[in-house]
Amino acid sequence: MMYRAMPEEEYPLSAVDLTKLDPRNYRQEVSYPTTEAPGTVVVDTPNRYLYLVQANGTAMRYGIGVGREGFAWSGRAHIAYGRKWPVWTPPAEMVQREPDLEKWRNGYPPGLTNPLGARAPYLHDGNRDTFYRLHGTSEAWSIGHAVSSGCVRLLNQDIIDLYDRVKWGAKVLVVQSQDETARLESFT
Repeated sequence: MMYRAMPEEEYPLSAVDLTKLDPRNYRQEVSYPTTEAPGTVVVDTPNRYLYLVQANGTAMRYGIGVGREGFAWSGRAHIAYGRKWPVWTPPAEMVQREPDLEKWRNGYPPGLTNPLGARAPYLHDGNRDTFYRLHGTSEAWSIGHAVSSGCVRLLNQDIIDLYDRVKWGAKVLVVQSQDETARLESFT
């Protein structure tokens, strides 16, 4: 049921093709003792998981797709706000790398083919937009892989679930190295 079709959405979503998703990437509540406060989002890049810290030593864990080589980032940010069915505007650097994106310089309209999917929490550092997003995708095959230009992608059904749980202002910790995640792995 968690990956069911969602005809009630503004742009109706199909059910996830589970043959394209490794079961380890299914959304699930896991044991997760941490010093991070409940409500914090922890992105474990090497292991391709996003954790939403909950009380009592647990977290909701989501399988994710992450930035490919050269597009990875780490550090702390916060979720400034989010959008349902957002417009995607490729950054100038991306348009420069991929000139065919020029046509979307002023925005790619919302919908099923929009690269940000069904929801997008926007990550900021202080008052500065990092231009990184947590966002949806219908490409189940991409979950568990390094495929993006730095953003963290979740299945549309998972980003909808996360979007409904997370609070604006929530802290986000993005961890890149195995050393940083060793501490995290010892808890999961």
